[in-house]
Amino acid sequence: MWYRASVTDRRRHCGTEAAAPGSAADCSGLPQRACAAVPGAAGASAAPPPALPAMAEAYFPVGPGLGSEENFLSLDDILMSQEKLPGRAESSLPRLAFALGQGAAGGSGDSIPEGSKLEIPMWLAKGLHDSKRRIISVELPKIYKEAWRTVFSADANVVDLHKMGPYYYGFGSQLLNFDNPENPEIAQTILQTFISRFRRIMDSSQNAYNEDTSMLVARLDELERALFRAGQKGLNDFQCWEKGQASQITVSSLVQNYGKRKFTDMDG
Repeated sequence: MWYRASVTDRRRHCGTEAAAPGSAADCSGLPQRACAAVPGAAGASAAPPPALPAMAEAYFPVGPGLGSEENFLSLDDILMSQEKLPGRAESSLPRLAFALGQGAAGGSGDSIPEGSKLEIPMWLAKGLHDSKRRIISVELPKIYKEAWRTVFSADANVVDLHKMGPYYYGFGSQLLNFDNPENPEIAQTILQTFISRFRRIMDSSQNAYNEDTSMLVARLDELERALFRAGQKGLNDFQCWEKGQASQITVSSLVQNYGKRKFTDMDG
């Protein structure tokens, strides 16, 4: 099902979609099985493949939230909220020992005693953190502490952000939800790090055409990788425009689907 969607996307790239319903589709460069799945292509099988669900064709990725806010429909934000924070229990936490890996598997009423050191997922730390009740206190991960902030201020480009934390910018922004006297310095470091690394990321994305980019993105955080992909897409679109392939008039997929349904009704 998803394989057919990828074939359709490849036909649409640079305007290579079929010129009219029923004409021979251009599937050059596609595997034989993929060509057989393209309606109207030379060598296509007589029986049409099953239709894709509407949800599969209408799905669009949901971007992460902005600043200290989260988008609960974003897969990136869900993964980011699973990153763990070092913390300390300021009061007894009932029935959380097993959930946080602090107790035996069989205990249903295991409690975490006051003063215990914890590794808490970000989503749970935000829920338990209360400056008035003092349920837990959180500590800064080492990459956001003063020693690493000094490294970032010297040369942010030398740091492997993906190794230190694949969600450096998003996770650091979420840390600002906790009361910490170093929050202004953390926010300033995150901003300056992004500014320092942005130009090199975009330069790399614009100068890597039809090349292996695995080494270029290996040291990037997830937000930076998304920017790199956006730059690569812009470069590919520009190359298509230079070749005169960006302004070709193609038949809308809605018109093609309507024509197929009409022919099916006539056959019936």
